[in-house]
Amino acid sequence: MQSDALVTLAVAALEDMKAQDILTIDVRDKTSITDYMVIASGTSNRHVKSLVDNVLEKTKEQGVRPIGSEGMDTGEWALLDLGDIVVHVMLPATRQFYDLERLWQGAEQSRAQHQAEQE
Repeated sequence: MQSDALVTLAVAALEDMKAQDILTIDVRDKTSITDYMVIASGTSNRHVKSLVDNVLEKTKEQGVRPIGSEGMDTGEWALLDLGDIVVHVMLPATRQFYDLERLWQGAEQSRAQHQAEQE
């Protein structure tokens, strides 16, 4: 699956479960580790876990197997490595503390479509 299609699939899976503040960062010109990072917030530890579980389920349905995952047990910050994209789902306070958006500020960033329409 192409990385653009994988990003679309992951964002749709996050939107299905009511993720907040979904941001896609194109890091192709910044690192060789991955092409995109998708960052989203959940409202509780359980919500964070559910969001990542839904992304995992939807990508597996399309034949994409994760390289790895972290943080699924605590739910404060969960990471899903899908190779071409890395999905970070965090509680708002954790997201604000680590501020990945600022870390990657030189890369192209875009908000999820449904949120852009609401603003």
